Amino acid sequence: MKKYLKEIEVASMILMLIGSIGHRFSNWDWTIWICIVGLVLWVAQLVYKAFHWKEYQRENKQNIVMMLIAIAILYMIILSR
Repeated sequence: MKKYLKEIEVASMILMLIGSIGHRFSNWDWTIWICIVGLVLWVAQLVYKAFHWKEYQRENKQNIVMMLIAIAILYMIILSR
């Protein structure tokens, strides 16, 4: 799995992007499932990197910061409603 981590990450980001854009402009139900599949792939590679912390320490710290920023943005969106 180690040699496929970057491909899994890129595929998950592409799937989440397609699902998000598709849902925004078409409101088709299947676009949500594409986004969910992308999220599951992304979480799977994050969990793998978390269990191998010493090897992926730099990437893990970047992912933690990225998740905190995403949570803050979602929190602000929810509060603005």
